[in-house]
Amino acid sequence: MKTNCKKWKYLLYIIAVMTAFASIPISTQAADLQVRLTESTDKKQETTSDKMNSADNANAPKVIKTSSTGTKVSPRGEALTAFTKSLMVLQPQIQPESTLVMAKVNEYVNIRLEANQESEKVGVLYKDCGGDILEKNDEWTKIKSGDVTGWIRNQYLYFGKEAEELAKDVGVLTAYSETETLRVRKEPSLDAGIGGLLADGQAVEAISEEGDWVKVSYEGETGYVAAEYVRVEFGIDTAETMEAVLARQEAERKRAAADAEARRVQQKEAVMASASELEILAALIQCEAGGEPYEGQVAVGAVVMNRVRSGGYPNNITDVIYASGQFVPASGGRMESLILNKTTRASCIQAAQEAINGVCNVGDALHFRRNNGRDGLVIGNHVFW
Repeated sequence: MKTNCKKWKYLLYIIAVMTAFASIPISTQAADLQVRLTESTDKKQETTSDKMNSADNANAPKVIKTSSTGTKVSPRGEALTAFTKSLMVLQPQIQPESTLVMAKVNEYVNIRLEANQESEKVGVLYKDCGGDILEKNDEWTKIKSGDVTGWIRNQYLYFGKEAEELAKDVGVLTAYSETETLRVRKEPSLDAGIGGLLADGQAVEAISEEGDWVKVSYEGETGYVAAEYVRVEFGIDTAETMEAVLARQEAERKRAAADAEARRVQQKEAVMASASELEILAALIQCEAGGEPYEGQVAVGAVVMNRVRSGGYPNNITDVIYASGQFVPASGGRMESLILNKTTRASCIQAAQEAINGVCNVGDALHFRRNNGRDGLVIGNHVFW
């Protein structure tokens, strides 16, 4: 009867120890506690087992195992250790939070020096561009993207998985050659034909990594390079500094101005004209722009020639100039006087000839008048549109 009571006490003790141990968080301290509990439990097991063995079977051998640290471990101690290890395996692994952010905009968002809407702009983060989180609060996030470090409001950024998924969609794989001369094969084989060569450090777009080969885009064609001779990197576009933004905008402004100038000053198809038509156009130019710089004189002649080429006006110089209500000098007798007296200035005759030959400095303008603030191209005292 006494032996049975001792068995029950022993079993209850083991259950209590295991329950208490399972409720303790798995940590270094818990592991230390496990060792102490195991040692204490093993000692009690040895004493109890001796008594039980002497009472039940005096000839039965004792089975006591020794751990790698020299501590005696009983079968029940082994079970407790195994149970503890299983708990540690089941403990979820905490993954570090991603520091990637991507722009959540249709065009761009400003990056500011401080977490304040009125703070100085230090850069611009465009759609499909990203960076790394340096600091974050409830409303703003400080990021580093390319050469720009600053703050963006959280509402204009993607974080976590959303940022990672977008980066995968818009990012680019780039393969950098790490050998002096790298052959681009047409197929993933050393026996395949050579489609081109890459110098050391030269980069090409990588399409995919396929075992010992990297599939690349080379001069518009698909090719393969040996993986051991390239460094493949995944990248996304980054922010632009305000200095770079302003420089680019200035370059674009100059390019647009040059394009506009090219459209304004262009060589158009020459128009056949008689000597009398040359005199009529020259006389009109003198009446309308005799006091203007030469560029202004050519501009008046170019408007007349644009009308001749246009389907909305007569197709010859005389009819365009003498059309009702178009040019005041044509109905006042002044032009006829210049023609009859041969007093048309040489510059006006030259301007008329250039306009007939196709020189145009007003684009497709069909009208002009004294500059009164109307939108259009201003040359001298006239505005052309």
